[in-house]
Parts: sequence; C-alpha cells; structure tokens
Amino acid sequence: MATITEKRRITPRKQAERRERPKTREEIMLDSLSPLMTIMVRAVRKAGRRMLRDFGEVSSLQVSRKGPGDFVSNADMMAEKTLIEQLSTDKPDFGFITEESERIEPKNGCSYYWIIDPIDGTTNFLHALPCFSISVAVMEGDDVLAGVSFNPVTNELYYAEKGRGSFLMTPTGNVRLRVSGRNDLSCSLIGSNGYNSTRNRQVIDKVIKEVASVRYNGSTTMALASVAAGQFDADIATRFKLWDIAVGSLLIKEAGGYISNFKGERELMDIVNAQEMITCNMPLKQTFLDLINS
Repeated sequence: MATITEKRRITPRKQAERRERPKTREEIMLDSLSPLMTIMVRAVRKAGRRMLRDFGEVSSLQVSRKGPGDFVSNADMMAEKTLIEQLSTDKPDFGFITEESERIEPKNGCSYYWIIDPIDGTTNFLHALPCFSISVAVMEGDDVLAGVSFNPVTNELYYAEKGRGSFLMTPTGNVRLRVSGRNDLSCSLIGSNGYNSTRNRQVIDKVIKEVASVRYNGSTTMALASVAAGQFDADIATRFKLWDIAVGSLLIKEAGGYISNFKGERELMDIVNAQEMITCNMPLKQTFLDLINS
C-alpha cells in the first residue's frame, strides 16, 4: 500500500507572536527611571566604557598639571567630550557647566544646565586607585533636579532625583540609600577631602580628637555618596567647585541627611561660595556645627 506523505505547510508567525529577547536586569531598571534619569545613566555608562580602558593604561596617559595637586589627563578630556556629545544629542537646548571646558549657555529659552565632572578624583585615577567617578547633574537656576555618579571600575552607580530619593544601582537591583542614625560623635567615621586649605586643617584638627577616625578618599562625590549610604557619618570639605558637589548634595538631601556651609547656610550656592561644607545625619548636625565653630 502506497504511503502518502503530506507536506506540512509552515505559516510564518505574525510579528506580534514572535518571542522577544528577555530584557536584562539593567534594561528593566532603566525602564523604572524617569526619561531624564535614563538619559543621564546612559551617558555616564558610555563615557565609562572608554574610561575603563584608560584606567588599565594609566602609565601611558598624557597628563598636565593645573595647580598644586590638580591634574588633568586626556581621559578627563575624552570623558567630557563623550558626555557633552551624548547629552547634546538627547537634550540639544540644555546648557553646560563643566570642569574642563568653557560654560555653554542654554538655547531657545531653555533654563536647564548639565553640570559635568568627567573624573572626580583624577589623582586617584592617575595612580590606579579605583576611587573616582563620572558625575552629571542637571540644574535649573540654583536647584539641582537630578544627579548621577558612576564608578566604571566598581560598577557603582549612585543616582537621585529631587523628591524621589537616593539610590545605588547594582547588578541585582536598586538599593535605597539612607544616612546613618549614629548620634555618638566618638563612634563616628568622618570623610574629608584632606588638608587642602588652612581652614580645613583647623577643622580637621578639632574633629579628629572627638571622632573614631577620619578618612581622606580623594573624591568628594564618592565621599558624599558614602554619607548618603550611611558608611560615613559625616564629611567635611573645603576648596571645591560646583561640579564637585552638585550630585553629592542631592544624594545627601534625598537620603535624609544634612548639608550646609560652616555657618549653617543650606543653599547650594551659599555652600559653593563659602568654599566650605559639612554633611552628616540629622542627629549629629548641631554637634558638628558647634565643634567646628568653637
């Protein structure tokens, strides 16, 4: 008996029925962010890929000195160039205030500025110490609306939006940041940007006698992120610029912390103009201000 073989007719699936590639954890986390924050995260990650390669070749980087203890490398310049190009593509009307380039004013009546520090902690970077970050904030007037700080070596990405909290983005999810609850000064761990001014030396000499220990980590943004995460109980700094503290100031505020200059003035530009800053949790606020001004 003859066997009749029927040819199976294969009907292509409709576009909607095709199986889509599962999203990565990072893509899922990006979907949870605001459009503005998504732009910032993608920009710092793009700049971070090139910086990660440069970090492995720091001995061959071109470096010049800006001032005592201040350096700039071609890695700074390339990171800033990448950030400006990427952010300009996504938000062409925004202005720029950056560490290495001249100020760029907003266009077409826009009132927003990107605040960029391509490598906060350049000296650490140039000595292959993995404590530095790429920092981007967005400001309207004197108000920081959002900020991102990214360390491409450790893959630590801190971010905050005004009124929405501070977070650390990890490969497994977002961790909400909270300042410490420690209220005993003698048990407190304090960060600082070092003996970089007479005023800071005077303050540190007072503080170091009263606390558990003081740490100089060489990156103001990373120190402020450590306060926001409850790792440092406080941080004391002098001699800094807007781009050094724009992201960190928002991380602190959104994590429930306190930030002011040594007089107790809390507006960001008052802190920048005074060139002095104290950040801590609320229980330690008055104790620190009294100690600093004693």
